[in-house]
Amino acid sequence: MAKKKLQGMSDIRRFFHRYDKPIFFISATNFNLLGMDEWVKNFKFINYIDCYDGRHPNTFVPTEAPHPEFESIEDINNYLLEHKEVLEYTRSFGRHPKSVFLMFDNKTEKLAKEAGMNVWFPKAKLRNRVDDKIETVRIGNKAGVPSVPNILIKINSYDDLRKKSKELGQHLVIQTAYGDSGHTTFFISNEADFNQHKDEIIEAPEVKIMKRINCRGSAIEACTTKAGTIVGPLMTELVGFKDITPYKGGWCGNEIFPKAFTKEIREQARDYTFKFGEQLRKEGYRGYFELDFLIDVDDNQLYLGELNPRITGASSMTNHAAFAHADAPLFLFHLLEFSDVDFELDIDALNARWADAENIDSWSQMVIKHTKDSVSQITQAPESGIWRMDTDGNIHYSRFDYHRRAVASENEAFFLRIGGPGDYLYEGADLGILITRGRLMGQRFGLNRRAKNWLKGIKSHYHSQPLAPAAPIPETSFKIL
Repeated sequence: MAKKKLQGMSDIRRFFHRYDKPIFFISATNFNLLGMDEWVKNFKFINYIDCYDGRHPNTFVPTEAPHPEFESIEDINNYLLEHKEVLEYTRSFGRHPKSVFLMFDNKTEKLAKEAGMNVWFPKAKLRNRVDDKIETVRIGNKAGVPSVPNILIKINSYDDLRKKSKELGQHLVIQTAYGDSGHTTFFISNEADFNQHKDEIIEAPEVKIMKRINCRGSAIEACTTKAGTIVGPLMTELVGFKDITPYKGGWCGNEIFPKAFTKEIREQARDYTFKFGEQLRKEGYRGYFELDFLIDVDDNQLYLGELNPRITGASSMTNHAAFAHADAPLFLFHLLEFSDVDFELDIDALNARWADAENIDSWSQMVIKHTKDSVSQITQAPESGIWRMDTDGNIHYSRFDYHRRAVASENEAFFLRIGGPGDYLYEGADLGILITRGRLMGQRFGLNRRAKNWLKGIKSHYHSQPLAPAAPIPETSFKIL
């Protein structure tokens, strides 16, 4: 008997409400897909970090087992896929479960196959190709989506850089092919700047050299499907705030609110994202992706920044926006695309509805890292749940919850703890994510007083002690969110 074609949102929502096969999100934490278990029957989280102290009903965290030092989130996922308790847990749900990841590689795909899982994402090889910042420029060019004036070229020395980039001016931004949150983005104005990063630049077979512009960062998520590309809202980005992240140019949060951008910028970003998604489909990619856009504040030009062919740190914002509750979270369309069920969807109407400012409410998040150049071990950490700020700007723990929607007002915030007792504090270590209603930046896009109070308050609940003399000093962590 042929499967019924799904027609419209009510059919799609009903399909996943009754979906019998298990879907596992395997990652360090469940942050990126918070709440997806409420939309999809048998959607479960398998995580390395127990952010909820065992109190989240759909999160499974195995007992710690011996493992080599993790060097990437792929290593964490591969460790989980080889863990005896994880394999026993997944097998208890029956045959042919589905798996989704924030990051994965060829080994992850192999281990998932051995565990009888189908990976519901494009192949790692394809994701890796389009994730290349230099390849992103080329895909954008084919789609008619412009990047900041740039050249893509091999650099051998500082003199070579100046000779090849003279038309881009004195102040440059150089990016290598891969890297997260500012780790491989270098701001070069003179030879001393270049010398700080010359090894990474010279060793790269090709780099992206951009004219430096006075810009605001923004982010937008989308999902390319057989019916077309569905586009989420354009969000502001918190970038490089030294009290939140030690990385200059590093992403450290987002805001979503109706008047974040002019109507013209919102419409152009939506058009560019749709075109980029359609080009990605031609490249063989399908499903969820995110684009960073740069807005030149001097002339209001919009430029493509970079592509993340995956769910991202902004996904928790996109999938909880007001329009997502009215229709469905964006990630549900990713699952729909990989479910191979036949469906019809009016993409133009959906995109128009999601672009309506009336369907956007105001939320913000910041990803808080340890910013000091020091190493210690955490002895006490704030719990995940709802925290409340009093009239004096002090914060205190209110109650446990794992729902972001439980935040009742701008005086409350949901905090998801990442770094807990026994973990190390070092420059760049993740402490946690704070999500709240309203804005965390002011009109000039600096941190507002409320943001500073939340930041100070959360950090005040972290206590640590120096390492014992014989204890090994941990290396700087990779991005896990």
